[in-house]
Amino acid sequence: MEHVIEFKGVSKRFKDFSVQNLDLQVKKGFVTGFIGENGAGKSTTIKMIMNLLKPDSGEVKIFGLDYHTHEKEIKERIGFVYDANVFFPGLNLKDIKRIVAPAYKRWDDRLFHQYIEQFGLPLHKAIKTFSKGMQMKASLAIALSHHAELIIMDEPTAGLDPVFRRELLGTLQELMIDENRTIFFSTHMTTDLDRIADYIAFIQNGQLVFQQSVHDVAENYALVKGNLDLLDRDTEKAFVHIQRTAAGFEALTDRIGEVNHIFGDAVVIEPASLEDIMFYLKGGVAHVSFN
Repeated sequence: MEHVIEFKGVSKRFKDFSVQNLDLQVKKGFVTGFIGENGAGKSTTIKMIMNLLKPDSGEVKIFGLDYHTHEKEIKERIGFVYDANVFFPGLNLKDIKRIVAPAYKRWDDRLFHQYIEQFGLPLHKAIKTFSKGMQMKASLAIALSHHAELIIMDEPTAGLDPVFRRELLGTLQELMIDENRTIFFSTHMTTDLDRIADYIAFIQNGQLVFQQSVHDVAENYALVKGNLDLLDRDTEKAFVHIQRTAAGFEALTDRIGEVNHIFGDAVVIEPASLEDIMFYLKGGVAHVSFN
């Protein structure tokens, strides 16, 4: 099984928003970063992965299985890390373990206590006394304690301080030593993915703009800077979107070879960050080449 998550032509329509014809594949054994601004369709997609929302059309398979016939088996193999505390705030971790553990055949008490100790979490204090970072650690410890093969994280670093964000990302890197584990990481904070992602899927306005390896993203996109007099109706076709200022222009391209051929040394070409790509594609998605 090459793909842990497979969406084929998946659509979900709401009154004022829709996810449209989504084709998404998440490879086993890798970290896939799922990026897009707030409201782009990330949470809707994750809810369909978790079978919390039913698609209006298309096919969703997890571990090659269909939710219609294998829901219990699928969810046994998933660890879901929420972006907020979903447990009754008066409960402590010992209470939560007592409630959650019977739901999983592979629940491992030893592993649970190992993560509680590793994350420095108190067993007997109410969840409501935990900081945002501690709540995230608790959610991750619970998600990992039944030997989950697929870890799904919905905006896990939102609202966390920079020190704990780095600590969390380090923990995720350690988890990926197990080659059978897969992480699907939704975020609008693209800098988090620079350290851990193998693949990037970018959704915008409910549509998948691209899904590529981190290496291919770096190879395919670049920022170009130059003087305004270099631009005309023909040369502008080499760019996804252009930002003009009094000092010149800055543009995103997915045609690096063509830009080199047209402009040569007259422009400066720099690597584009994921944040750059998100910003410029928002302004010029109609000109994007889909790979």
